[in-house]
Formats: sequence, C-alpha cells, structure tokens
Amino acid sequence: MCTCMMKVNYSLYLVTDNTTAILGDRDLCWVVEEAVKGGVTVVQLRDKTSETAGLIRIAKRLHNITKGHDVPLLINDRVDVAFAAGAEGVHLGQDDMDIETARKLLGPNAIIGVTASSREEARQAVEGGADYLGIGTLFTTPTKENTKFIIGTSGTRDILDSLASLEQQVSTVCIGGINATNAQRVLYQSRSPSKGLDGIAVVSAIMAAPDPRKAAQDLRELVMRPPRFAAESDDKRTHAVDEILSKVPEIVAKVGAQAPLCHNMTNLVVQNFAANVALCIGASPIMANNGDEAEDLCQLGGALVINMGTVTPDGLQNYLKALRSYNAVGGPVLFDPVGAGATKQRREAVKSLMAGGWFDLIKGNEGEIKTVSGASGVQQRGVDSGASTLSLQEKATLVARTAARERNIILMTGKTDLISDGSRTFAINNGHEYLGEITGSGCTLGTTVAAFMAVHRGDKLLAAIAGIFMYEIAAEQAAKRDDVRGPGTFVPAFLDEISAIKKQTSNGQTGWLSAANIERVNL
Repeated sequence: MCTCMMKVNYSLYLVTDNTTAILGDRDLCWVVEEAVKGGVTVVQLRDKTSETAGLIRIAKRLHNITKGHDVPLLINDRVDVAFAAGAEGVHLGQDDMDIETARKLLGPNAIIGVTASSREEARQAVEGGADYLGIGTLFTTPTKENTKFIIGTSGTRDILDSLASLEQQVSTVCIGGINATNAQRVLYQSRSPSKGLDGIAVVSAIMAAPDPRKAAQDLRELVMRPPRFAAESDDKRTHAVDEILSKVPEIVAKVGAQAPLCHNMTNLVVQNFAANVALCIGASPIMANNGDEAEDLCQLGGALVINMGTVTPDGLQNYLKALRSYNAVGGPVLFDPVGAGATKQRREAVKSLMAGGWFDLIKGNEGEIKTVSGASGVQQRGVDSGASTLSLQEKATLVARTAARERNIILMTGKTDLISDGSRTFAINNGHEYLGEITGSGCTLGTTVAAFMAVHRGDKLLAAIAGIFMYEIAAEQAAKRDDVRGPGTFVPAFLDEISAIKKQTSNGQTGWLSAANIERVNL
C-alpha cells in the first residue's frame, strides 16, 4: 500500500525517459538525483520497455533518492510496480486502470494522477477522484508517440476553465514539448480567468540536458516568476474613449523623442516603404531577416515585426529564433500573418509561429484573423482578405475571443478596424481608400504599431491605438491635398503628413487628433 501524507508541490514535475536518444549512456538514477537537487518537485518513472522485476528494482532505487528530498515518486501506468516499490502513487493514462480500482489497491493516501486531453476527460478524472491532472499534449514532441491530439495553450486554457464549475478541485500540470524557451509563456497563456496551472511536466528538457541539475534550477526559476513580457503590463489600463484620446499625443511624442528600434523581418516588396514610414514616425528601422542577429538587436529596447509575406522554410526558422530572443527580454513582438489562409504552407506556418513564441499583437485582415483563430474553411486569394462573411458585431466578437484566448491583442484591419485585448474592444473608422490601392500599407501599419508598443509597454492596446490614429489620420490628410491625384502621388504625400504629425505633436499641436473616430464595442 502506498502512503503519502506530504503536501505536493507540482511546480516542476519530471517524467523520466530511459531511451538512448534521450538518456544516452548515463545512469537514470544519477540524472534524477541531480534533477531533484536542482529543484524538481515530483518525479514520475515512465518506462515502457523494462520487465516487471527490473522496473521494480529501478523504482526502489529512485524511491530511495526521492524520499531523501521529500519528493514524491509516481509510477506511470503500473499500479503493481508502485505498490511493490512503496512509491507515493501512479499516473494513469486514458487506457490504463480506472481510478477506483487503483485507489483500492494503493490506499486512500496514494497520489493518483490522470492524463486529460479534453474537457470531458478532465471532468471524468476529477469526479473519479484524481488528485491531479496531466493536461496535454501541448506541443509535438519526439518523446511520446501516438498522441491523441495536440491541444496547445488554448486547449489547456479551455480545460482549466471547465474545472471551475466542478465541486472538487484538483492540481494541474501540463506536458508536451515544454522547455526553458516556452515554460513561462505556457503558464501565462494557459491561465483561464478562474484557474491557472500548478506546474509544468518536462521530459527531455531535463533528461537530455548535459547538466540536469542546472537545467532543473533554470526551469524552477522560470516557473517561479512571470515572463518578461507580462511583467511590463500595467493593471491601471485605460477604458474610456475620452481618456484614450487624451493620452495619444504623449505616446506619439514619446516615439519621436525616444526613436525606438523597430526590427522588421518583412517581405522584400515593402522593406523600403516600411523603413521610410518608421523614420517618419520617429522610429529607427532595421531590416534584418537573419534570426541570429536578434540576440543582439533584442537588447536595444525596441520591438520586432514578423511579417510572413514571403515565408519560406528557412525564413520560418529565422522568425522563430528572433521571436524567442525578443520573448526572453520582454521586447514587444507584432505578428502579421500575411495571406495566412491562402495556402496549406502558410496555415502551417501560422501554427508553428504561434506555438513557438508569444506575440503581443497579431494584426491581419478578416481572412487572416479567422485563420489565426483556428476557423476551418478559410480560403484567401493571395494576400487579399476575400469576401467578408461576418457582420461588424461578429468580427468584434471574433477579435475579442481570440485576444482573450491568446491573452494578447488582436487587430483586424478593414474599412473599420477592430482591436481588442479580450476585455476592451474598440472600433476605429479612420484611414482612406488609397491605403488599399498601394503595396504594403498593412505591413507598414504593423511597423508603426510595433514602434509605439516599444515606448509604451504598460498598456500596449493604448499604444497600438495611438499608432493607428497617427497612421490613418495622416492618410486622410494626404488624400485631401491638392497635389494628390491618385495612389502614385498619395505615397509621398502620406509620408510627408506622417512626419508633419510627428513634428506638430512634439510642439504641442494636437489638432490633427480631432479627426479620430473611435468607439467602444460592447459585447
């Protein structure tokens, strides 16, 4: 019979792997002991190849190690091995022994965890008496084959949200492809309004690490503090339209005064135009598609734009490198999923990027935002949005729900721009039709918004709105000029007007903002 009276800390849960590809020629018990010394709080012995007698011997050796550090040892699948080794409990998959039988065999104090990949599986496990849930698989991983499906952070959040309605409360960890580059984001992005994860479960991030103690120390430190991008947030966020308008000039002036770096990983078609727009708003542009450069550039206090207008396999890997670099220091990142619904390759690229890092803001037209939201059947013709199928209220709802799910900001551009952080949603009716008749106007709006987020990180939604106003009101003013006769003459006039707004605002002249057309959308 298993006995466990300790209060369990699930923050850093290690699942072992004895395969040569992960463990190499090292001793499993040595790796686990080093990991426990580094801060692992729960150990699960997962071994699908050893015979029963050998598995019991390994379990007893591990238990001697974990007991010395007050860390519970759980056995994957094998209730008989847990009983024989005196382990603190078991972890059961959906196809393993039922909880009731395991509880009778192991006793009332045993820790019993259950894998859950859906709301229904989670409900059944909790009602069946599980002590904790192992939620996943989050991301694709080489350590576990035949996964039922990949649920990502949004699926994890959905399961956590569903647990709030149950009378019994359980602890939760997530598993599947979690490592030092994504641990904080997973914990932050998976959190529902009612419940967050109690920890992360890792395999190769520790088992395959050259120094398992150091790997565990690093992961434990990451788990215990918020990610840098979240730490920048300010709880006192602006809600009223009048208050938003009153703060816009300050942010516009701040961009001109600070000249933030705007690192653009964008398509070749718009690089020159994007650089000119950045200069006109007062930012300092750099066009650098080499992901290795981001490690240095992210240290300069600026923002990153990932625009996948000309996405390639190599380009995708460069995007991911840069994204992780900026995430590590909390630098704002804007994602422009150009033509996201046009091809299978672009849809897969969107999934890879969203699984690979955190985006403060995702900007796109209706078709692109639908793809980001996970809607099926989206088909774009090239980079065009395609025919709209949603009413304004439906678009606002989609934007708000996607923002809430991702815990970031979503901007859907169009005749009416809709922007939301999940709790605040606004409609903006500025701009001019000429913007739709020139190449790269959407891409350069992304450059503008990213630069604004770089200087005003406490409320990035407000920063984005300020950038939109500067950009779109400049377009309106340019279109009214006598020397503008069409798209060709519009572009230079547009650059002139952006620069003029920058100069006027720095001198305290804010009359241009009277053209701002914004309203709060109630959902």
